[in-house]
Amino acid sequence: MKGKTILIVLILLTLIFAGFLAVRNYLLPKMSGENVSLINILIPRREAIGFLPYWLISRAQSDYSKYITTLTYFSLTVDGDGTIQKYTNPGESEPGYLALNNGKINPFLDSARQKGVDLSLAVFSGNDETITKMLENPETSAKKLIREVTPIMEKYGFTDLNLDIEQVKEASPEARAKFTRFIQAVKNNLDVKRVKSLSIDITASAFIKKTNLCDPIALTPLVDKVILMAYDYHYVGSYVTGPVAPEGGAGTVSEFDTRTAVEAALEMVPPKKLILGVPLYGYGWETIGSIPRSAVIPGSGFVISNAKAENLLSSCATCSAEFDDIDKENHIIYKDQDTGTYYQIFYPDKQAAQYKVNLAKEQSLGGIALWALGYEGKTILDPLSSYHN
Repeated sequence: MKGKTILIVLILLTLIFAGFLAVRNYLLPKMSGENVSLINILIPRREAIGFLPYWLISRAQSDYSKYITTLTYFSLTVDGDGTIQKYTNPGESEPGYLALNNGKINPFLDSARQKGVDLSLAVFSGNDETITKMLENPETSAKKLIREVTPIMEKYGFTDLNLDIEQVKEASPEARAKFTRFIQAVKNNLDVKRVKSLSIDITASAFIKKTNLCDPIALTPLVDKVILMAYDYHYVGSYVTGPVAPEGGAGTVSEFDTRTAVEAALEMVPPKKLILGVPLYGYGWETIGSIPRSAVIPGSGFVISNAKAENLLSSCATCSAEFDDIDKENHIIYKDQDTGTYYQIFYPDKQAAQYKVNLAKEQSLGGIALWALGYEGKTILDPLSSYHN
């Protein structure tokens, strides 16, 4: 009896194994189109978006496919009437438009396509006057934008339209409503056969303050992805030094932090639609003291890339980096021997990036967005190599 039982078990195992081989060798190779799409729906891929600004093209790597799923070219600029700005002055081309049209970006786009990386085109405005004019008639401006940008996207193979509209001044309820109408009109005018998705960049403060131009609750249903710009908690014009994107410390050592921003955003945005913005840069300032978070000398702030911070450490014999357990970022403090001035530099590294990746995983977010490609040093992108696989 025992022998028969063993024989039956062996037969069943053989049948199961044979069935597995049949699926692997026959069914799976034939799967394409709708079947593959179905698998992607059932098993969502984590997004890893890399923004490549036109001014960093000369510093960027030729191939980022190991780290990202989408390459976003930044950017074209939208004008006050909704059209794409082609000139800044008569005879002077707008630099983002020029870099796209003179072929400088082409090697990066070609490499991305060959490696199966999706392409996204960012459309930007950070000018309050331009934005106000654009929103005087939001529906008309949106139609003009889509009419101009769609053939550009088709020409270069962009499948996602990314909108980065950043108003500096506080927005009135009327302006917020008009901006929502603008995004609604953009969505309504998109030809989904030609532009497959729409994403929007929103600052972290928008999820706390109702005076931001973006109304996350109203905008979220209109877009496919919401990119949370969870950085610039300190910036060039800050009065005291500090981290660009602290993970913790809100209410104690920092006014706000990344974790708090994510938690606030998740009250308004579904996790799989939320993309966490991660900086590859930091800031430095001149100070009169050597204690972290000292008051800065006005006008002394500057941007420092992760790559430049690494170079500083290798060239400065008296410099060393200290990792803060609350901020989850590095800082370097050193004294200029000639002037007696202290410099304080706060910047992310590989360890900081790993904490951001862990946070995105912990909160089941839809992905991560890197600002910006070309700022990275030797190792800061390493945590991304396994994130989206």
